[in-house]
Amino acid sequence: MKKLNSIVIVIAMSLLFYNCNNNDDEIMLPLPSGKTTIYDLGEKAVTGISGSATFIENTDASVTVVLDISGTPAGGEHPAHIHFNTAVEGGDIALTLQPVNGDTGKSSITVNALNDGTSLTYDQLLNFDGYINVHLSATELGTIVAQGDIGQNDLTGTTKMYDLGEKAVVGISGDITFYERANGEVLAEIKLSGTPDGGMHPAHIHANTAVEGGDILLTFTSVNGDTGMSATNFDTYNFSEIEGLDGYVNVHLSANALGTIVAQGDIGQNDLTGTTKTYDLGEKAVAGISGDITFSERVNGEALAEIMLSGTPAGGMHPAHIHANTAVEGGDILFSFTAVNGDTGMSATNLAAFDDGSAFMYSDIEGLDGYVNVHLSANALGTIVAQGDIGQNDLTGTTKTYDLGEKAVAGISGDITFSERVNGEALAEIMLSGTPAGGMHPAHIHANTAVEGGDILFSFTAVNGDTGMSATNVATYDDGSAFVYADIEGLDGYVNVHLSANALGTIVAQGDIGQNDLTGDSKAYALAEKDVTGISGSATFYKRVNGTALAVLSILNTPQGGMHPAHIHENDAATGGAIAFTFNTVDGDTGLSSTQVGSLDNNTAVTYDEILTYDGYINVHLSAAALGTIVAQGNIGSNE
Repeated sequence: MKKLNSIVIVIAMSLLFYNCNNNDDEIMLPLPSGKTTIYDLGEKAVTGISGSATFIENTDASVTVVLDISGTPAGGEHPAHIHFNTAVEGGDIALTLQPVNGDTGKSSITVNALNDGTSLTYDQLLNFDGYINVHLSATELGTIVAQGDIGQNDLTGTTKMYDLGEKAVVGISGDITFYERANGEVLAEIKLSGTPDGGMHPAHIHANTAVEGGDILLTFTSVNGDTGMSATNFDTYNFSEIEGLDGYVNVHLSANALGTIVAQGDIGQNDLTGTTKTYDLGEKAVAGISGDITFSERVNGEALAEIMLSGTPAGGMHPAHIHANTAVEGGDILFSFTAVNGDTGMSATNLAAFDDGSAFMYSDIEGLDGYVNVHLSANALGTIVAQGDIGQNDLTGTTKTYDLGEKAVAGISGDITFSERVNGEALAEIMLSGTPAGGMHPAHIHANTAVEGGDILFSFTAVNGDTGMSATNVATYDDGSAFVYADIEGLDGYVNVHLSANALGTIVAQGDIGQNDLTGDSKAYALAEKDVTGISGSATFYKRVNGTALAVLSILNTPQGGMHPAHIHENDAATGGAIAFTFNTVDGDTGLSSTQVGSLDNNTAVTYDEILTYDGYINVHLSAAALGTIVAQGNIGSNE
């Protein structure tokens, strides 16, 4: 409804429309008071015909009703009436208006009473329980070309729309819109696409959320399959109560198939805000089953939890729960979901309270210390088909991977990946290939570099020989002090994987991590044959993240059983000089020596970059008892 108080508009309209009595010589011109109200008359059965109705108060207490319709066909006469009730309810004619002239689209009449003689004033019209119909013609009154609610039934412009999603019949979906009337009642309009022609689809508001189900609270006019539309007036709830309603809407296939829901949507306090959080549910014991879980916030702060899996076997029902702690730690059940339907791979559950009855809302999700398990069946709860950490245990996507190289057992190697959690902790996953079936391989982080060795700082879950895998939550060191993802890159440590709990001395895979990790930069120097024919090799320096170096001497043709001291000397080999740095002794059986280089023998710090410019050379000796016999030698740094 629109109210215009412009005197100019009122006077102009009063000059255009007037009443004439039977004496053509006498003209009575109603004088407008200055009050006018305009109502919209919307398009109905004929596309393109719509307009407005203007009520003008006159000083003699009469009312002039002016219809202004666009799109009417030339030459036509369109009967018009004010009816009782709302347009969607329908009602008898209360007042017959002047027919609309098709050529001009205009109609005007001045009245002071309804058809039955009941007096009618401007103020009474503004509070009238009625609507206006404009018909196609006197012989086609059943065809309404323009229509609009008036008076107390006028729409205020305040609306609320909710989605009605596809359910049992593919392609049927739409929405429902609630319109506030001036008198506080409500117009509800359902609009669906994809409904079959000729069908009539019952529709209702039910109590609770759609995933919980509930009794019918309100029945709508059935949705017409030809148009996909339904319009209902009701005063069971006023408009302000709609937004707080604990309910949902069902549209059914037919009166004889109420069990088949073709469109459905939560409304009121159960409506979804659009805020969601999704977590991955990864494959576990059954190949090919995986998916995700999405939590969607409701207006009332509760949540809709939807699990969607692919690969579930038809006919199965898969129990699902939220458990306490991380998945690798395990924990008690906190919340039970509706079981996942194997036919669809789907489960939908309202989330408002934990299984113990304590409050559990959408706002609790991101901070939750928990994970989700989906089980094979109620009789096989021990078989987990999909699993994922949620809340504070979710992974951020930030990871760091380190190589674990082969050691005492040929063919066993892999890597370890640390994945950051939302709460700052980490998931540590070891993945090895070549582990013997049936074995369990203890694994630890040790202090220092692998070539230096050090005490155990952190113990991982043992690596399963059948899978080559281990997964461990990282939150504290073995001594109880904090150890989180942010500590990884700066850690002065390395990882050992052992053959077994009874053979801890046999290392099957090993790798430096944190600040001791290798950057990929390296420099190799040739070590030429000297006093013993056939013995030669190389010295390679590998740069670490912390700027120090790993030195690897690789000498060919060293005698079995021998141990060969090796050093960096000052100056070039031709000049000779004092020992500056002592390497770990070269093993004659392998020809190898690995040494951490961070400082010289006099404790002066030295970096990888400084080694590349160092004024020195390397000697490899025959033995500790025969240091005078040099078996391999080479200039390094600035002397290369």
